[in-house]
Amino acid sequence: MNRTQWPMLLAALIFGGGVALFILLRRADPETIEAPPTADLIERTVIEEDVVEPDPIPALAPDPVDTPDPLAAMDQVGEGILSSSPTLLVEQIGKALDEGDLAGFSRMIGSEVLTPEAKKRLAELAASGNLKLRKPDSSVEVGELKLNEHARWALYLDGAEPGRDRILLDLKRRDGKWGVTQIVLPPAASEAIPRAQLVDSLGIVDSFLQAALRQEFELAKEFVDSSAVSDAKIAGLCILFEEGNYKLRREKPLRAMFQRGDTAGYLAHVLAADDSDAAQFSITVRQSEEDKNWRLVEINLDQLLADYARRVAGGDVYYTPLVKNPKGGDTLVLYFDFDEGGLTERTERQLQIVAEILQTDPDKKLTISGHTDALGTEEYNDQLSSQRATSVQETLIRMGVQESQIITVARGQSQPRRPNFTESGADNPAGRRANRRTEIYLDF
Repeated sequence: MNRTQWPMLLAALIFGGGVALFILLRRADPETIEAPPTADLIERTVIEEDVVEPDPIPALAPDPVDTPDPLAAMDQVGEGILSSSPTLLVEQIGKALDEGDLAGFSRMIGSEVLTPEAKKRLAELAASGNLKLRKPDSSVEVGELKLNEHARWALYLDGAEPGRDRILLDLKRRDGKWGVTQIVLPPAASEAIPRAQLVDSLGIVDSFLQAALRQEFELAKEFVDSSAVSDAKIAGLCILFEEGNYKLRREKPLRAMFQRGDTAGYLAHVLAADDSDAAQFSITVRQSEEDKNWRLVEINLDQLLADYARRVAGGDVYYTPLVKNPKGGDTLVLYFDFDEGGLTERTERQLQIVAEILQTDPDKKLTISGHTDALGTEEYNDQLSSQRATSVQETLIRMGVQESQIITVARGQSQPRRPNFTESGADNPAGRRANRRTEIYLDF
């Protein structure tokens, strides 16, 4: 190599070294490192790439695939599964049902529970596409028949009408594990909707509460011993549920207190509209010796009425839609502002429920008595109490009630619920507020 070629060789070496150094530095810089694509991105890349496929190899046509038979899918049932968590068990059962996995659903239920009749009904529901569950809250606890030992859950079907929208699952706890012991499927469209899906003590209490929550007075009344529980109390509960925006608690809404032979007691837990714990009230049911049906014989609403007064009536415990009648039973009450004879929006909502009750049977009648506080003359208060009773009557007629179903009475200031004045003679505003009212006696 002559002297004139050395500079060219040196320049080539310098250039090549610079390129190599640049590549090394770029690889070492973390900001230039690209993360490996995720599985999702890899899949999309494959789908979006223009891949040249080789010519297909001729193959034999596949055998025809038969449409899956729902009944065949439920043949290999087994003994069912157990879980330490009833919530998790029901959620997994519901998931299998929602995904159309009848085989998995059946394995979790078990052969002793999934009778041939139940299999057939499940297959009918699957064939009609009616096994999809509502979202959210597809699985809901109904309550307990025996504390921490026997619970009932419901899987709610999407879009089905009340009475055909629930699959009931009874779970029992054995050796610390929960398993399904009974399944009740909704009736077919050709069958009448039963009063209650199950007619044991819990089933009757649950059916009563569901009817009251939907403001279905007549249906709720079917579960009650009318000689022990008044129509006013049923109507009052409907009003409390509607106006207080109450709903049953999601976890353990009904808890068994006791079961002694033909009598059982339950605690109903309700939530307020904001999902905060509101109150509980007790329900007692008794099994009739004649027809063996369970019916409600007592409803203690004291705690619920107190919570209603706190949330809706500003803490005034006497400002309640349900009061004891001095002659026995319960009476619905509507309240008025001072020196006012017209109804408020709140009292009109309460009357709507009463109107719906009366419209179910034109032979039903009620008596409306108007009352005032003790301020003003007796003559003026007689006129004001008559105006209040007439306002209620006219509102009910406007809502579709027949005039012949309503009797009005003006009592003036003669029958106070609370003292108008204190023992010292001073004014008692809280007492007078409770006395400005109309009382509704349901005479049926």
